[in-house]
Amino acid sequence: MPQPLPSAAQPQARLYYGWLVVAAGFAVTFVGFGCAYSFSAFIEALQHDFDATRGSVSLVFALAGFLYFGFGMISGPLADRWGARRLAVLGMLLTAAGLAAAGMAQSLTQVYLAYGLGVGLGVGCAYVPAMGTVQRWFVRRRGFASGLAVSGIGVGTLVMPPLVSLLIPLMGWRGAYLVLAAIAVVVGAGMSLLIEDSPQQRGLQPDGDAAPESAASDAHFPQPAPAAHRAATARPADATGATIRDALRSRPFIALYAAGLFSSFGLFVPFVHLVPYAQDHGIAQPVAVLLMGAIGVGSTAGRFFLGGVADRLGRRPALLAMLMGMALALLIWLASTSMWALLIFALLFGLFYGGYVALLPALVMDEFGGRNISGLIGILYTSVAFGNLIGPSAAGYAYDLTHSYAVPILASAACNLLAVLILARLSRRGP
Repeated sequence: MPQPLPSAAQPQARLYYGWLVVAAGFAVTFVGFGCAYSFSAFIEALQHDFDATRGSVSLVFALAGFLYFGFGMISGPLADRWGARRLAVLGMLLTAAGLAAAGMAQSLTQVYLAYGLGVGLGVGCAYVPAMGTVQRWFVRRRGFASGLAVSGIGVGTLVMPPLVSLLIPLMGWRGAYLVLAAIAVVVGAGMSLLIEDSPQQRGLQPDGDAAPESAASDAHFPQPAPAAHRAATARPADATGATIRDALRSRPFIALYAAGLFSSFGLFVPFVHLVPYAQDHGIAQPVAVLLMGAIGVGSTAGRFFLGGVADRLGRRPALLAMLMGMALALLIWLASTSMWALLIFALLFGLFYGGYVALLPALVMDEFGGRNISGLIGILYTSVAFGNLIGPSAAGYAYDLTHSYAVPILASAACNLLAVLILARLSRRGP
């Protein structure tokens, strides 16, 4: 009488598990960056309650951004060693704790500590491990999958600022922070439990491809695994690629790092100052907050569609085009004073920003392989951390001095153009 096949030989489920890992990455970015980028909706209330300048309030966001990009240098290698799931869950819980503590702060200094440490370290703990893991599950559709995962940033930017704008009149800015904390626990930490480090840990192949015939045969007649093999498979199975030391000394990594550094000086200025800029030009706060939603719409489109286009046309030239697009969009902002003009800027900036963020992790995987992917992404994001620390707060203090955003916007566009020139050297290299 024929015996049923072992479970390892049963047909695979139609849904490739990699897409659940992508969904978990989407949730991490939705919660982490949605909460972070809703900060512009809190600026007016924080200025009023703590009698603070725009520059000092902007420093809250800058400190958090410095930590959540800079901490990736630590969380990335830890994820390569210990697994991404536990880092992502811990990060979302830290984010929730920081938001709740910010809602109970009695001074701006306490907001610095609560929001900066909680949200900064929380997002930093979860983001890089989640994005690094997504890269291992895909090869042919890596750009699309990476774009889909980070499209949570765009959707979070679309949803969270208008939500906060509705919550603040109902329950005050403190109550709004508590609601965001609850979302971080339920959505962020809950979905992070779906993360797994590599397809091989589930007996799968990247992109859902069938396992090699020899591997399938071995599944029917498994042999006891040597201790060394068991230790090796406890970590992500994609061990090909550059060491961290070799990658850091390579020209491609240096070019990517320098381009990321200069670009990020202007990259985050709109996320803090676009709403106050619109209010300065007579646009009411509830309407001005919709501009952040427009950045989210453009960003979602950029992450969702441009990642797939780059898979076909080449990820290096596509990343170059994203930086150029952000520079041109910032120049449009300089000339915009009406709601419609600012809406056009927000959509275009979001589109190119979304494409840039979607392509960067995939390009790191292309260049250096998966052996230390989370660690390399984390180190690369320290460049963004320094730009985030300096850019938004410098723009706020420049406004306090000149009562104009002209200089910060021009400087932001110039920094993106400089990043284009730097990255163009990488694009001229061979494969």
